[in-house]
Amino acid sequence: MAYLTQRPSAQQGVVLITALIMVIAVTGIAVTLMSSSSVDIKITNAAQEREVAENELIGEVQRMISGEANKGAGNQFFLTPEEVTAISAGDTNGMVIANNNDMQSKMINLNKGAMNLECPRRFNFTAGISCNMMQVATTIDYGSKSKHQLTIVTGIAQEMANAGKGI
Repeated sequence: MAYLTQRPSAQQGVVLITALIMVIAVTGIAVTLMSSSSVDIKITNAAQEREVAENELIGEVQRMISGEANKGAGNQFFLTPEEVTAISAGDTNGMVIANNNDMQSKMINLNKGAMNLECPRRFNFTAGISCNMMQVATTIDYGSKSKHQLTIVTGIAQEMANAGKGI
């Protein structure tokens, strides 16, 4: 039984130092992964906010166009360039035609000069009918503190029954 006797330990703490180095390395990797995942979350949230704003904006454009079209002959798409300019005096970005849910739609008449433009081709195109060509820009502010802005520009061609005035 002499071989069961304890011998004096010759260890100098090498295992403890190795374990501490491993803990520091694993902690560094964990901190790096956590910070990169928080950046990924911020990027994902920003992309989601933009997607929501874009969908709201597309819905507002469709609502505004259908609302004006439902007014019949009284819609603002029949206004001549002179009428748009007179109504929007002092506003270089066009005439405001709709404000809804912090979104604003502005119309600019694209008919420059005395002649109305020919209508874009369609399957039921009628020769001799001219068009009043407009551009409607609808804008929404989104994001935290509304510091981002998204704008959709829509082209509208309104058929005109006679030169210079609609139906």
